[in-house]
Amino acid sequence: ITGLWVEAYSGLKRCNDVFGYINAGIDDATETDINQWKAQCYVLRAFYSNWLWKFYGNVPYYQENLTSPYIADQISADELYGYIIKDIEDALALKALPFRAADVDAGVITTAMAYMLYAEVVMYQKDTARYPTALNYMKEIINSPEYDLVADYGKIFLEEGEWGIESIYEINYISQNAIRSWGAPLNAGGTVLPTLISPNNWPTGSEGHNGGWGFCPVRATTYEMYSPDDARRDATCWNAGATGVEYNKRYQDEGFFLEKYVAKAGGNDGQKADADLNYNNNWRVYRYSETLLNAAELLIATGGSTSEAKGYLNQVRKRAGLQTELEPTLDNILQERRLEFVGEGKRYWDLIRTDKAATVLVPDNHPEGWGRTQTWSANKKHLPIPQSEIDKAQGTITQNPY
Repeated sequence: ITGLWVEAYSGLKRCNDVFGYINAGIDDATETDINQWKAQCYVLRAFYSNWLWKFYGNVPYYQENLTSPYIADQISADELYGYIIKDIEDALALKALPFRAADVDAGVITTAMAYMLYAEVVMYQKDTARYPTALNYMKEIINSPEYDLVADYGKIFLEEGEWGIESIYEINYISQNAIRSWGAPLNAGGTVLPTLISPNNWPTGSEGHNGGWGFCPVRATTYEMYSPDDARRDATCWNAGATGVEYNKRYQDEGFFLEKYVAKAGGNDGQKADADLNYNNNWRVYRYSETLLNAAELLIATGGSTSEAKGYLNQVRKRAGLQTELEPTLDNILQERRLEFVGEGKRYWDLIRTDKAATVLVPDNHPEGWGRTQTWSANKKHLPIPQSEIDKAQGTITQNPY
């Protein structure tokens, strides 16, 4: 958790670095160059600040890098939201970003990515005054020929599915010539996530999968919430327990693992350092299906066309192989988001922003004696600020309540 804090502030600091370089003057830089760099860094600074905002709330913040003794004023979560949204708006006002990056530039910030980040933070803040703008941004993506749903849901998370027509933003990882290692974790290379979440002592290559450390298994209830004809079920939940292959079952293992990011056979081929750290699975941050579901939700929230919202919702369902159409109620949209984005980091924030966390995240009395033991409450919304940071701040940082 402390690493999350460090990564977010490292990103914030580096964005500020670029603004500092620009202000100091860069030889031979054109106005086009400068506007592109500014726009990318505005969005990236908002992206990193979004982590701090959601996870910690009330944090030290700065837009010019600090000098000794490196202490910034702590601001409220609402104040930080103001900085985040202004950064995104300033980036878009420059009109310097491509709507979609060329394949050779996949991974740079785009207008569509900025639109998705805008919608995410506006909806999380419940900033209803900006809902119409967020909706227009979603419609601009929907009406663009650059993005669409991938026909086969199961291919989205394969290597061949990286930066497909559904992908709006991914974080790139590579295995070929990857040199990320335990001694140099910031080197270019792959991701450790597949190792983290794959079954422990799984025989390498069996059933097309490699083994890992066995953490974060998928619960059987997640698999069971899908209907058998939903293509997302098997593309999301790998039923390793049904294969008959023996492996070391760790805590809370019910036989299911997250197929989207599990270690695939060959997934770390070509790496040159530590194999566990160098899988090539890109992390999918924003997908076109989220654009459709955002648009459906924003239409309902703004009193827009119900039939239009219904169309967006059921496009996502039909791609999954479900023919029964649903009405675009908030509950139906949230349930579709739940099914669509298992393991993609969306559900928890959806429950908080819609005030459903306290009624959904309740004790579940798992028969094995583990599971959720407490009911979510507002005191659990934010993580505690790392005590080491409070100690270094010489009394200028107040710990989050509770």
